[in-house]
Amino acid sequence: MTVNTSDYSISTDKSKLNFNVIYNFIANSYWAKGIPKSVMQSAIDNSMCFGVYSAHNEQVGFARVVTDKATFAYLADVFIAPHLQGNGLSKLLIKTIVEHPELQGLRRFLLATSDAHSLYAQYGFKPIDNPALLMQINPANVYGDSK
Repeated sequence: MTVNTSDYSISTDKSKLNFNVIYNFIANSYWAKGIPKSVMQSAIDNSMCFGVYSAHNEQVGFARVVTDKATFAYLADVFIAPHLQGNGLSKLLIKTIVEHPELQGLRRFLLATSDAHSLYAQYGFKPIDNPALLMQINPANVYGDSK
């Protein structure tokens, strides 16, 4: 699936992904700092991925969805290159994801964010109705200082 605008496109074609662009951003993010390359590659391999590309095919954004494509999805690792933030690309990316045909009719679509609640709220995400239902295993410093 590919969504095009005049200057940018979004594609689920994994062969177009630029691993170095993705890894360099995610490995320095607040949510996955220090993630090993092998773990990031495995995450990409086992997820539905959305790449954002300039008209010159430069990768400028990314998101991945962990899903069974029937009942559940988890949105993760969403980013737009810092120099392009604020130009509506994150909105185009999230809209493309939530409207993707393979992600319709899910019982639950989750994400975690510390700073983009208003973005996701525009596309139907809301706080957990009953947080007591959810549990997690969340080891501290899971990636340590490795890369």
